[in-house]
Amino acid sequence: METVVTMSQKQRDLLELGRLEYLQALVTEFQVTESPEAKEQVLANLANFAYDPKNYEYLRQLQVLDLFLDMLTEDNEILVEFAIGGLCNLCLDKTNKDYILEADGVAPVINCLSSSNEETVMSAVTTLMYLTTPQSRQQTTALPVVECMLRFSLSANRRLSNLARVFLEDYCSPVQVEEARNLSKHTAVGIPLPKD
Repeated sequence: METVVTMSQKQRDLLELGRLEYLQALVTEFQVTESPEAKEQVLANLANFAYDPKNYEYLRQLQVLDLFLDMLTEDNEILVEFAIGGLCNLCLDKTNKDYILEADGVAPVINCLSSSNEETVMSAVTTLMYLTTPQSRQQTTALPVVECMLRFSLSANRRLSNLARVFLEDYCSPVQVEEARNLSKHTAVGIPLPKD
């Protein structure tokens, strides 16, 4: 005979309170620590928690979206990688997506396309896909972004080339792609490919 154990509402509430307190402790640790390695570890943890929709409201309350956006301009590539990964996880949620768009988050995400870190670039491309709405499409598929995706689509890195092709096919119009192709024939300047 199977015994079914169910949690009371009070037990579930306590678990949820524990979740918020734990996330708050992580944010506090990130803010007070001087150790770059500790900051990296905490930001990695926050990015992982951003994967679970149960945490979205807590992460908004704790202003973790702003923390991730702020970290996109850091010199420390590891912090940037975890920040863009966290944003990528969070922007699947409409409320989070709207917040990132209203906070002018597209430009710093686009800047991540020039990273030499492959994971940062992959997360940036994916984040741009998730952030694309009828209202944001002009920014997320601006000509320099389309040019960049054309170059990424030619990369020897299969993950990057496949993702760039999806971006070009699903998020850009044929006119945008053709315009970017014509422009890139006349220039060698652009966003460099990430290192493998």
